[in-house]
Amino acid sequence: MLVNQITSSVLEVKAPAKLNLFLQVLRKRDDGFHDINSLFQAISLYDELTFRRIPKPGISLNITNESNLPTDGRNLIIRAATLMKERFALADGLEIELTKKIPIAAGLGGGSSDAAATIFAINQLFELRLPWAEMAGIGLELGSDIPFFFGSGQAIVGGRGEKLTESTFPTDYWIILINPKVGISTAAAYASLRMTLTDSRPLFTLSCCGATAEFVQSLSLQGNDFEPGHLGSYPEHKRILNVLEEIGAVLCRMSGSGPTFFGIFDKHPNVDVKEIIAGENWWAELVRPVVSPPRE
Repeated sequence: MLVNQITSSVLEVKAPAKLNLFLQVLRKRDDGFHDINSLFQAISLYDELTFRRIPKPGISLNITNESNLPTDGRNLIIRAATLMKERFALADGLEIELTKKIPIAAGLGGGSSDAAATIFAINQLFELRLPWAEMAGIGLELGSDIPFFFGSGQAIVGGRGEKLTESTFPTDYWIILINPKVGISTAAAYASLRMTLTDSRPLFTLSCCGATAEFVQSLSLQGNDFEPGHLGSYPEHKRILNVLEEIGAVLCRMSGSGPTFFGIFDKHPNVDVKEIIAGENWWAELVRPVVSPPRE
């Protein structure tokens, strides 16, 4: 998160997207979730949120540029703010403004990042002094990916998302994201895997990597378990992979449960991302990995 404290009652937060640089989906748990094994990486694509503490009760959300998102209790921002308000008996209210830059239902964790930003902002504005670990625990009550956004921006993730091991793999590379603007729900993507409680496979472990080339080589040994199903069901996704390969990506993959695909480049790609998707109803962005010092 990038934070700008405007006044004691106004806080601006830029909430980053994340990629799954690899993703194994493991057994289905008794609680209905699946265990995963993944490397999460925060990237320089941000939703922008402004939080205003107001001297009257109530929580409101205004989304400046996206009409398809709900602004009531179906939105993770409202759910996170409501949980914090009720848990800590906060008398004052909150006005929240969101400018959405991360595509919706894209496998990039935008909703989870926004929820984490909300928990963080309320902790700051209401001077709750909660440690990072406690904020992450509150986030886990709302969504499996949320705890990651209270870390340094890179972690091996296990369990249903709550087991985080901070990592220091190379980040000296560029990424092009391409999203076909086809919404795919996470629940539907998991249902299509048809995995069982007895499913067990060895966990993939990344090799120690001192350079980007070594890192990419190790990543290439494990893909995203959702990707084969998407490629079989959506021919457009195969075309996206072909585009990324043609412009020189050294590794191409899908993030999360899709449908965003990304290509890794070992140097700044000499392309205009708008030109590579010309004539397509796609969204594309050039980004970089971002990390911060480990949280205390």
